Amino acid sequence: MTSGSNETSNRKDEHLDVCLKNDVSSGVSAGWDSIRLPHCALPDADCNQVDLSTEFLSQKLRAPFLISSMTGGSPRGEDLNRMLARLADEKQIAMGVGSQRVALESRNSKLFQLRKVAPKAVLWANIGAVQLNCGVSADDCAWMVDQLGASALILHANPLQEAIQKEGDRDFRGLWTKVATLKKNLSVPVILKETGCGLDEASCRRAIEAGVDALDSAGLGGTHWGFVEGLRHSERAPLGEIFRNWGIPSVESLKNCVRVSAGRVPTIASGGLRSGLDVARAVWLGATLGGMALPFLEAASQGEKSLAQFYDLQEEALRIAVFCSGHRNLREFRNHS
Repeated sequence: MTSGSNETSNRKDEHLDVCLKNDVSSGVSAGWDSIRLPHCALPDADCNQVDLSTEFLSQKLRAPFLISSMTGGSPRGEDLNRMLARLADEKQIAMGVGSQRVALESRNSKLFQLRKVAPKAVLWANIGAVQLNCGVSADDCAWMVDQLGASALILHANPLQEAIQKEGDRDFRGLWTKVATLKKNLSVPVILKETGCGLDEASCRRAIEAGVDALDSAGLGGTHWGFVEGLRHSERAPLGEIFRNWGIPSVESLKNCVRVSAGRVPTIASGGLRSGLDVARAVWLGATLGGMALPFLEAASQGEKSLAQFYDLQEEALRIAVFCSGHRNLREFRNHS
């Protein structure tokens, strides 16, 4: 690897250590607990037959769960990614990988090689949107998509993380034009994702105008990457603490996405989702999928058995929520109004 890619790989491992060893959430509630789903005392349904299947960007999924982007690009991250990809393949849910910047910097085609362990999984590539200002081209993005065998590309927006990160890229000027150009030159859908500070209405609107195919609300209340960057370097810690509660709470961010998109593009809810009940709450508010990162990562760090048990528990929680609200499938549940 080049020195730049080595630095990026090391940063990936530091992110894993910080997230697994510390409380990295914001001090502001994501808001999911405030959403109370209606209870039906005598549902006309069989809980065992509740259908959780859904469709996202023309791909069929067994349930509306997304293993949200967090890791990859280092030996340790690659091991975790393979474990997560196997789960996504077996359970027929979607998975986004962490930023593939390290693979791009080194042109290392052996990184993010998940198809051997997850031949049928719905996988999404990922790169920071600001990298479009740092020399990353549409051809580079296509290379990342091909390398992963991905069916979509996530562009993550992370201005606070980059501002606090010691090595951060801070020039976000002119990115909407570059996002629109990328979209025109890429053969797969593009998803715009925040990284824990939420999407405002203006950004949702600009994203749709640029041709983005889906939004990931990624609001405040879960892992806070600005705070994480403060924990990585002691001299940046005061900034991380100052901005630990910066952002749009997850429920508010999801509502921004749903309101602005008005059904034109689907929305993924993420940011502080911790259970299948939270995913149900997000779907009730208009999300198509619910994404979780840290809960899957924590379960995976305990081994494949723990990971599978965690997922099965959350899928059952979602099924019970749909059943107890009086619905027989996710379509009825989502279109409750």
